Amino acid sequence: MKIEGTRFGSITIGGTNHDHDVLIRLSGKIRKRKKKLSKKEYGTSHIVSEQEAEFVCERGCTVLIIGTGQLDNVQLSPEAEIYFQKKRCRIVAEPTPLAIKRFNESRKIQDQALSRYLPGATRVRFNVCVRWHTEETR
Repeated sequence: MKIEGTRFGSITIGGTNHDHDVLIRLSGKIRKRKKKLSKKEYGTSHIVSEQEAEFVCERGCTVLIIGTGQLDNVQLSPEAEIYFQKKRCRIVAEPTPLAIKRFNESRKIQDQALSRYLPGATRVRFNVCVRWHTEETR
């Protein structure tokens, strides 16, 4: 799976255009981000709440790549940071265009390493939560 690109209000993943924030599950399934979990607590989806962190962090997730929006506006709440630390899930939070690049590069490197050194092995498990600004979220 490859993220082809993003612009304000949309993201293209595997040839499909999405007009909402997305979460790519460990299985590869693409889900809509449940930003209401954070908005309910903070009045904005720019701060990730512990409740949203619990939804995002699947069992077995070791790295979470977060696209912090085109303008780098999203941050973790202190409670979300603690939650991810307890789960031993490393966070990589970058502006969405950089997060997409990191996601695509990490998938490519994993595929190459696995096919060369560990034939038949499963890839390192990580999620990606991609966010950008639409007129509604600015």
